[in-house]
Amino acid sequence: MQNHAAKTFFQDNPMPKYVEVALPIPLRQTFTYILPVGLQDSIKTGARLLVPFGKRQITGYAVALHEDLSLELEIEESALKEAIELLDAEPLLTEEIIKLTQWTADYYASSWGEVLKASLPAGINASVEQVVSITARGRDELIKVSSAKIVKVQILFYLSESNEISARELGKKFGVSKAQRVIRELVSEGWASVFHRTLTTQVKPKRRKAVRLLPPELHQSNNKPLTEAQQKIIDTLLQENGEIIFTDLIEKADVGASSINTLAKRGVVEIFVQEIRRDPLENAKLPDLQNFVLTDEQEKVLSEIQNALQKEKYKAFLLHGVTGSGKTEIYIRAIKTALKKGKTALMLVPEIALTPVFSRRLRAVFGDEVAILHSNLSTGERFDEWRRLRNGAARIVIGTRSAVFAPLENIGLIIIDEEHDGSYRQHEMPFYNGRDVAVVRANFANAVVVLGSATPALETFHNSHIGKYEYLNLPNRIGNRPLAHAELVDMREVFSTEGKNAVFSPQLIEAIKETHSKREQSIILLNRRGFSSFVLCRTCGETIRCNNCDITLTFHKRDGKLVCHYCNHKEKTPTKCLFCESKFLFFVGEGTEQIEDILRRKFSNLRIARVDRDSTSRKNELEETLSAFSEGRIDMLVGTQMLAKGHDFPNVTLVGVVSVDAGLAMPDFRSAERTFQLLTQVAGRAGRGSLQGRVLIQTYHPEHYALQHSRTQNYDDFYEVEINFRKKLNYPPFVALASILIKHENYNFAFDNAAILRECLQKANSEKNCIILGPAPAPLSRLKGEHRLQILVKARNRAKLRETLDFALVEAQEKFCDLRIVNVEIDPVNLM
Repeated sequence: MQNHAAKTFFQDNPMPKYVEVALPIPLRQTFTYILPVGLQDSIKTGARLLVPFGKRQITGYAVALHEDLSLELEIEESALKEAIELLDAEPLLTEEIIKLTQWTADYYASSWGEVLKASLPAGINASVEQVVSITARGRDELIKVSSAKIVKVQILFYLSESNEISARELGKKFGVSKAQRVIRELVSEGWASVFHRTLTTQVKPKRRKAVRLLPPELHQSNNKPLTEAQQKIIDTLLQENGEIIFTDLIEKADVGASSINTLAKRGVVEIFVQEIRRDPLENAKLPDLQNFVLTDEQEKVLSEIQNALQKEKYKAFLLHGVTGSGKTEIYIRAIKTALKKGKTALMLVPEIALTPVFSRRLRAVFGDEVAILHSNLSTGERFDEWRRLRNGAARIVIGTRSAVFAPLENIGLIIIDEEHDGSYRQHEMPFYNGRDVAVVRANFANAVVVLGSATPALETFHNSHIGKYEYLNLPNRIGNRPLAHAELVDMREVFSTEGKNAVFSPQLIEAIKETHSKREQSIILLNRRGFSSFVLCRTCGETIRCNNCDITLTFHKRDGKLVCHYCNHKEKTPTKCLFCESKFLFFVGEGTEQIEDILRRKFSNLRIARVDRDSTSRKNELEETLSAFSEGRIDMLVGTQMLAKGHDFPNVTLVGVVSVDAGLAMPDFRSAERTFQLLTQVAGRAGRGSLQGRVLIQTYHPEHYALQHSRTQNYDDFYEVEINFRKKLNYPPFVALASILIKHENYNFAFDNAAILRECLQKANSEKNCIILGPAPAPLSRLKGEHRLQILVKARNRAKLRETLDFALVEAQEKFCDLRIVNVEIDPVNLM
């Protein structure tokens, strides 16, 4: 057993006898296994192995090889198990990715094995299933059975009908816990036996039978005349440049398979197996290449980045450019420079919605050098793109946060677009921030990293102030186009004149009419999905809440259901109150679905589409909607913050924000920063072409500094106000912050473990280097059936924070704190 501090070996050691394996389980340690003689001369670090763990078998990752059990390992050989099987002749994981994932796991207090698993395409790991079969003794016992009502007998009968059945299938039929208990009983009585079976990986290269026309000199000695069908085959092959998929040839030549096989026997054609690339952009329409002339500001910024690339040393830039200032063109030219030097390039974007825009543009410039990685691809597409990167066929990758682990060699440039975006943070195990891991990867590789944004994260802007990042500025839009004119609409005044049912102010209604009368387009933003925020009983005042979470259910009119947006629990909308049976139910608040509904009724002549997670769940649906809007086939988009990020629609001249107050009211120290960023970003979608843009923001708090500064898009003034608040209240960037969540379905169990952890933290903090807050119920105190308690730990010194946390976690485990229910987040971006 080994912790993350153990030395990792990347060179191939002569005949290693032991392998250190990281397992994709929530434990912050590695495990040492004996290498069978047959594996000792073939294993390399970075390869996957099948190893025993407890009563099961699991795929792990070889991170170090050892010739002997040194004192450092502190293990006796008698305590070790043997590795079962080597799954890779050549390692999937590169030396660089092993090092990067080790740093990630250490820094974020995550499992190294889980980070390694996240770095590989989904479906690539072999899975192992438990298989149960009835023994001869079990069959004999069935003859004596008098009652088939007992579950044990029912399972035995079920087993007798088949040679073998997976434990998973038995669990589905009889219940997981019941099936596992009975299986143990049957095995102990000798009526059944259990073994483990390795399943094939879910994803493999796609291969199809193909036909190739051979050179005439290989078969011209055969003078036998061709039949009509055979001549059609050859003509079709010549039209297809000599090569075609077997089934396509049958269809296009209108012949049978026997004619093709006959030509193959005669040596005229060759039948072979061809690997088919599953290309995410196979049917995509690529934009026309344009020869942009850079502005003086762009030239200056690009020159700084190119000079850094020439030095082949680590350098970090913050590129602070207003919306529409031409950051993308700088990215493309910087990538060209990196490629000319024989380097590779990585570009991260925060949302899947942005990958079609950038990937098409990059593909238009760089062709098949570009690979795409994000979770919305099919497993086959993602596997093929990953393999192209691993074998060097692609030298540029664009993707969302997990693409930070793409297997690029000799990386020279990393670009992080919209670096402020919270989507770079992984909010489930393994925790990490793709932006910060990317900066570290650039450091490890002696590469240049560019963090781009119109609204940088406060921590990033602060880093540029203290010299950690070099500051580059693009203060003006291309062509000196003015920023959109923004107005705050005081909804308190609208309420006093229009009444309580007014969703849209007269100003916004009039602006929509004016915009579309000129055949221009608009975007309406509301950061809330669904039709109504919640359902309220006007008699007793109760709301309908999720059974699993401490949150109200959202009404979705299209499905006629109430939905929890946290655990996806769904239920029918009641006709009367569940508490007092009153029929007076009130649907409170507006979601994107209702906003769309209202706008369709008010503006029946407009073509309106909605963009949120509910309306774009089908693959490629989001891309199709955005393309239709870009081509003018949609007049208005209604949506959530997905619309605020990076899109370029030249004909959009109006952006209306229905309400921002819910975001400001969030119990999170970043709420003002997020609101400012969202409004500034969405305002940047207006007036990007030759037409002047206009932004209307409806709010009940127009005097708030985040709204006032977003109206003028003045980042520097907002930063000065916000950074002073952070300093006074001891929040990042002036302290290092950790959030500890203790989660369990039993509140008392969660509280007892939280109390142990608090006690251990206080003991570890004897020198008072940290501020410890809690435990207290998290703002979302119950989620997915689990009670959630939160402890916050702050420290001026990051090393002291980690020292305190590490000591406390070890101490807590010794006091029987169940660390399986404890989640530690370093540098959290969300305290909910």
